[in-house]
Amino acid sequence: AASAPKPLPSSGPKSLREMPHPLATSSSEEMGPALTPSPDLLLHRSIADKDLSLPNGTPVDTSSPASSSSLLNRLQLDDDLDVETRDLFVTVDDPKKHVCTMETYITYRVTTKTTRAEFDLPEYSVRRRYQDFDWLRNKLEESQPTHLIPPLPEKFVVKGVVDRFSEEFVETRRKALDKFLKRITDHPVLSFNEHFSIFLTAKDLNAYKKQGMALLSKMGESVKYVTGGYKLRSRPLEFAAVGDYLDTFSLKLGTIDRIAQRIIKEQLEYLVELREYGPVYSTWGGLEVELSEPLEGVSACIGNCCTALEELSEDMTEDFLPVLREYILYAESMKNVLKKRDQVQAEYEAKLEAVALKREDRPKVPTDVEKCQDRVECFNADLKADMERWQNNKRQDFRQLLMGMADKNIQYYEKVCVA
Repeated sequence: AASAPKPLPSSGPKSLREMPHPLATSSSEEMGPALTPSPDLLLHRSIADKDLSLPNGTPVDTSSPASSSSLLNRLQLDDDLDVETRDLFVTVDDPKKHVCTMETYITYRVTTKTTRAEFDLPEYSVRRRYQDFDWLRNKLEESQPTHLIPPLPEKFVVKGVVDRFSEEFVETRRKALDKFLKRITDHPVLSFNEHFSIFLTAKDLNAYKKQGMALLSKMGESVKYVTGGYKLRSRPLEFAAVGDYLDTFSLKLGTIDRIAQRIIKEQLEYLVELREYGPVYSTWGGLEVELSEPLEGVSACIGNCCTALEELSEDMTEDFLPVLREYILYAESMKNVLKKRDQVQAEYEAKLEAVALKREDRPKVPTDVEKCQDRVECFNADLKADMERWQNNKRQDFRQLLMGMADKNIQYYEKVCVA
């Protein structure tokens, strides 16, 4: 069985109404007269100003902690306090390999514990494979088009580069799938979606998959209508700022991802050489009696360095890179929601123009135009709320990630110095 999943940071059970506007401009007193943020920082300027408490409302001491570990412990404690207010817990564990005549695949155990009235039982345990998670995400996108759906880890791997049935790959995917479900569980709207409930409770998910194969989403039909003619005049400034920020964020994170992968590759190549280097001194010591003690000491020192470097590379591969990749995919998901919002706005503008041309015959605004306006406003509100949640999660995740990696590097150099 796989190891138990690590606790994940949560943004807490905030309602949509309690979430502040992520694009609200800060006052000049808050920002200070000498600060002029760049365009790509407009999005989270107000968030940074208020970064004195965790998403669950617990105040954060702004003084420097004694060590990065103490900050991580404090963050973990604050996250545990939030457990008391939750009513739905989902975990992904126990991956198993299934070998069939036509295919070989991995399933994961999805365990649900809840006190919500809409569930018939307090606990469920089902097995799901990757394509079931993919079905859930597609259904959430269809039924909740105004919300940001958390990303899944990529389905395909490059043949010959990664063995998708290796223990390391399966465990990395299990962690990503566990985080995917926890993101949905923490969302005040997505966690109540009927498809999510079916995914968590249904013994036979294939029956539900077949039912929905012939159905087209309303948003899909709307997209077809919009793309057939009218083009959006311009994005509102606040959402244009979101788009610019996501472009810059994706670019910078992609650069960090590529450099990190190159560093890991070079570390592993160095590790191969180091493992061959150490035994040479040990062999030499067997031939030189007078030098045997210092030569054996050098060999032991190199062995300790090998162990420390191997641990550091594993930490970067298993903990650092997956978070970078998740947020790159998250940014792409947010861009897709922005495009959907633009399409709804374009539809609304097109209908407004059509009404303007017939104003003499139809003095009142038609009901379908008013409904379209409601959709735009709903899209705007949901997108702003989800962007705020995303920023909260991102700030907490990266704080924990970077402080953790700093600790790992400190530990590495301490082991090397002792060696």
